Formats: sequence, structure tokens, C-alpha cells
Amino acid sequence: MMTGRFDELTKIPAEPAMRLLAGANARLAVRLPLPATAGVGQVLDGLAAAGGYVDMLRLLSVALPGRERVWWACLAGRDLCAGAEPPRTLAAAEAWVFRPGEETLAAVAQALEAAPPEDDLSLCALAALYADGRLGGGHLAEMAAPPGGAAAAAFGVNVMALECHGPDLAAAADVLIDRAADIARGGSGRGVPAREG
Repeated sequence: MMTGRFDELTKIPAEPAMRLLAGANARLAVRLPLPATAGVGQVLDGLAAAGGYVDMLRLLSVALPGRERVWWACLAGRDLCAGAEPPRTLAAAEAWVFRPGEETLAAVAQALEAAPPEDDLSLCALAALYADGRLGGGHLAEMAAPPGGAAAAAFGVNVMALECHGPDLAAAADVLIDRAADIARGGSGRGVPAREG
């Protein structure tokens, strides 16, 4: 049943959700009584009704286009920074979102190479590096990134950010889900209020 919550996600491809998931080598844990041709909005509504919040994050990470996906990951990264100075990996990914190109992609790759192992926000940089399905810029542009690599990175950051929005999983997930939906409608994802009840 469509609720309207996921209407007009104009930046998300009008393809069946299952096709997008398969292309990213991802699958949902919750089984829904929907046809294989169901679109992303319909599947998100079904998952919401079933309490499949983590699957909703997974589907959104796959469905959002590259640049929008990276921005969504960066917003989750900012949640995790909690006002502290962002690591170079997050800053480089944000710079790429605002000015995608070879120069900013090279800065993302350099930030990843220099990142310490404990930098969880390396996932933001990885999402940017793989955003267009390539392994990176320069000579790496001729090689394909791992299928679903960018989506998995964005999903990982958002799962980590759940704890930043309180102990109630449903309420915390709704903030991140509504943020992604706003981005998918062409918004910035910033200032998305917590959902009521």
C-alpha cells in the first residue's frame, strides 16, 4: 500500500527495486508480497510497514544516484563527527560532491591512502571514489569498481549513524530514511525533522 511518503523520488531510476539491488549485489532480508516489478517507492512502503528499517537503508543506498548517495553518506558522517573537525576522508568526499571531477577525485584517493585504519569515515571517501562505477580517476578509470561497492560504503556509514539519533531504532532510521528521500526529491537532506510517532 502506497502511503505517499516515498512519492516523487525523481532522482531514483524508474526501475524495479529488485533489479537495482541485483545490480549492486545486494538483497533484502525482509520478504515482501510484492511483484518483482515493484518500484523503489512501493518496496520502501512495504518495508516500512514490515519494520524493515535496515533494509530500507540498504535499498536507498543502492537506489540513489552516485553523487546523491555520497552526499547522503557525508551527512551521516557529519552525524558521527558530532560537531568535531571532520577527518580528511569526509572533507574530501564532501568536496567531490560539490565539485565532481578528476581533481577532487584525486584528493579523495589521497585522503583514503593516508587514512588511519580507525577512520570509519573512510567509507564516505570510498563511496565517492566508486560513485561512477570506476575504481577511481586517472588510470583506474578504465577498471570497474566492485559491484555495489559505493552503495555498501554509503549503507555502512548510515548504519553507524543510527546510534546518533537515539536508542529507538525506528525513530533513528526514519531520520536517515527521510533524509535520503529528501535528497531523492532534489533536496539537500539537511534539516529533515524527526518523524512524529
